[in-house]
Amino acid sequence: MNENIRSLFPAAQKYTYLNSAAVSPIPTTAVKAVHSQLLDVSENGSNNFNEWVATKNRARSLVAEMIGVKSEQVAFMRNTSDGFASVASGLPWKSGDNIVSFEREFPANFYPWRRIRDKFSVEMRLCPERDGRIDLEEFIGLIDSNTKLVAISAVQYASGFKADLERIGRAARNVDALFAVDIIQGLGATGFDLPAQFVDIASGASHKWLCAPEGCGIFYLSERARERVEPTHVGWISVETPWDFEDTEQPFKSTALAWESGTGSSALFYGLEQSLKLLNETGLGRINDYLEGLTDYMCELLAGKNYEITSSRLIGEKSAIVCIKHNDGKPSSDIAEQLQNENIIVSPRGDRLRIAPHFYNNCKDIDRLIEALPK
Repeated sequence: MNENIRSLFPAAQKYTYLNSAAVSPIPTTAVKAVHSQLLDVSENGSNNFNEWVATKNRARSLVAEMIGVKSEQVAFMRNTSDGFASVASGLPWKSGDNIVSFEREFPANFYPWRRIRDKFSVEMRLCPERDGRIDLEEFIGLIDSNTKLVAISAVQYASGFKADLERIGRAARNVDALFAVDIIQGLGATGFDLPAQFVDIASGASHKWLCAPEGCGIFYLSERARERVEPTHVGWISVETPWDFEDTEQPFKSTALAWESGTGSSALFYGLEQSLKLLNETGLGRINDYLEGLTDYMCELLAGKNYEITSSRLIGEKSAIVCIKHNDGKPSSDIAEQLQNENIIVSPRGDRLRIAPHFYNNCKDIDRLIEALPK
C-alpha cells in the first residue's frame, strides 16, 4: 500500500509475513495505546474509568461503520465462538427445524449448531465443497420452510471462497430464517453492508484482518434477530441502567448490548481503536482493491510453478486468501515449515497451503514467496 503503513508493522520487516488469515501483526500505534491504558491503571487506578469506557464505545462506533449498522447493534465478546454459541443457546428450537450450512465451515461456526442438532434433534443440512467453491444454487436449494437458521462464513478459511451474502440472505429471508455469518476472514480486508446483505447475526474477532489484539470478539444482531434470540449469558451491564445497583428487576437492554455481561479488557479496546482508525483512514475500499491486485499478481506468477491454485479466482468469489496445492503431492505442512525456515510465514490447511497478504505487504513479498516455493 505504502511504506508509511508498512513501517508500522515490525513483523512485516522482520518476515515475509503472509498469514493474516491466522493472526495479523499489530501496528506499533496499537501496541502503544494498549501500554498507555495499562500505565494509566498502574499510576491512577480507576480515576480514568470513564475514558476507558469512552474508548470502547469509540471502537464500537468504528466497527459499526465498517459493517453498516448502528453502534448499539454491536456487542463486544471474547471471540467469534461466543457470538454463535450465545445465539444457539438463545433461540427456541424444536424437532423438525433445520439449519443450513457448509460442510467445511470453521469449527467456531459449526460446533454451536452441532450441539443444537444433537440436543433438539434439529437437522443440519451441509452443502459440500465443489472444487474449492460453494455452488450457491446447491446451497440455497437446501433452504426450505423448516429452516430456522442459515450459517456461513463470508470468506472460507480453508479455500478463500467469498460468498454472495446478499443472494443467500435474500433466500433465508424469503422463508423467515435467520442468517448468521462469520465475518472474521473478511472484515478488515474489506467492509460489509450487513443490512443490505440481509444478515441478521454476525460474529468475528479482532486478531486477523483487523490487525488488533486478541480478545475483542465482535457480535452483531439485527432488530429481527434481537426479537427472537434471548440473551442467556448476562451480567451487571446487560441491563438498562447498570449503575442502579438497587433495581435488580430492571429489564435487559433491548439491543445487542444486552450480550455484554460485565467489564472487559479495557487495554485491548485501546489497541483495537487504533487499528480500526488505521484501517478506516486507509479506506477499506482501497484495501480491498489493493489486495485484489496483489493476489492477482501472485496467481499470475504461480501459473508457471508446480502448483495448483485451489481457490476460486472468479469475480465475486475471490478474496485476499489464496490456497494452493503442490502438483506432486508434497505435504503443505512440509512446504510451510520449509518457508518458515526462510522467514516466510504462511499456513498449512489440510492438503492446501494458505497464503494471506494484507495491506502492509507488497509485490516484493510475493516475489520472495514465489522464488522460495519448493519445486
